[in-house]
Amino acid sequence: MLDEHFTEHWQTNSGTDYQRTKRRRAGLPNYRIVRYADDFVVMVSGSQAHAEALRKEVAEVLAPMGLRLSEAKTKVCHVDEGFDFLGFHIQRRHKRGTGKHVVYTYPSKKALASIVGRVRALTSRSSHPALAVLLRQLNPVLQGWCTYFRYGVSKATFGYLDQYTWHRVVRWLRKRHLRTKMAVLKRRYLPGWRPTEDGVTLFQPQQVTVSRYRYRANNIPTPWARATPGTTG
Repeated sequence: MLDEHFTEHWQTNSGTDYQRTKRRRAGLPNYRIVRYADDFVVMVSGSQAHAEALRKEVAEVLAPMGLRLSEAKTKVCHVDEGFDFLGFHIQRRHKRGTGKHVVYTYPSKKALASIVGRVRALTSRSSHPALAVLLRQLNPVLQGWCTYFRYGVSKATFGYLDQYTWHRVVRWLRKRHLRTKMAVLKRRYLPGWRPTEDGVTLFQPQQVTVSRYRYRANNIPTPWARATPGTTG
């Protein structure tokens, strides 16, 4: 219903470059909706008043279906302030070394806190009978998270996650082998300083290849459908 409402309005009034330019010159807004399941964002090229009016319009479209906007998740903001959508933080910033401002997509703080919490929980358990068992639980969690966020400005975040996970695993090892010297642990479980046992090595988020996904269209295909984990080493 929401898609149909905005598609009809968009195609009728601002479906071409000429129409959008004409609306801008007349002081009218242009907009576009991006939706995934129940989550959506409406981008407005106009004033804050235009955005507030559009928020009211969205609420009126949803009301007959018995739906309403979530007060906690719905806000009107400027792209320079940034906003979270589908786990990403989207924000326009100055591009270093240029006079340009560019929109970047980063893993959101909430998304990072979620994966860090998952790693902390897994490495806090004393029930793992061996390092290999722990690694088999950690690796798919890390790989899945990094595969999702590889299409964005994620390299620094991946580096942080890599270091955090490494320290947590080594801490788990030292607690499990309290009477074993670090030199022995390194020789037995940390070849090349990477936690390894029974042929299973800790997944390295910092080795995941990131890619900027750029696509401009009404229907944007997903990059994940054809993606494979981008790891090296």
